[in-house]
Amino acid sequence: MDVDYRQAYENSPVGLAVGSNRVIVACNHEFARIFRGSITGLVGETFERLYPTQTDYEETGRRVGDRLSSERSYTDDRVMRRLDGDLFWVRVSGFTYTPGDAHSHALWVFSELAKVQPAGQSLRSSLTSRERDVAAQLIDGKTGKEVAKALNISPRTVDIYRARLLRKYNVKNTSSLIELLLRG
Repeated sequence: MDVDYRQAYENSPVGLAVGSNRVIVACNHEFARIFRGSITGLVGETFERLYPTQTDYEETGRRVGDRLSSERSYTDDRVMRRLDGDLFWVRVSGFTYTPGDAHSHALWVFSELAKVQPAGQSLRSSLTSRERDVAAQLIDGKTGKEVAKALNISPRTVDIYRARLLRKYNVKNTSSLIELLLRG
């Protein structure tokens, strides 16, 4: 049986993207769906568009590059930004073909955490779906009232979830929580 690897890549049930120096050189339909864009609109763009902030993009690039150089692969759960601006949680796995220049040629796999069962022992993977929703809104800089409106819940419920997140991460304030969540 002949296998059409191009069709397998394009129609994979997980988001796939090939990167060259942190620019998207190829991606599949699921990657475009996850980020609410089109393949033609994403190819040629930098991955920076998909991060909550430029600082997060830069810091993650350094951290991930170091890991790819030493181990050739990397996996974590993180908040990313869709092209329409919405933040969401995603599990990202990457592999470099060029460990001497980690970002030169890499394959990336993206799975929305809301769609997969949490795996591993990381703190972020233990978040509930609602905790991820609240955390993503907080990372986006929204106030408790704005989070409540965006998620169609009461401000008091937002306060409860924020308190849970602060306890879970053992931090004293929202800015420390956001920093920890973005750091990975």
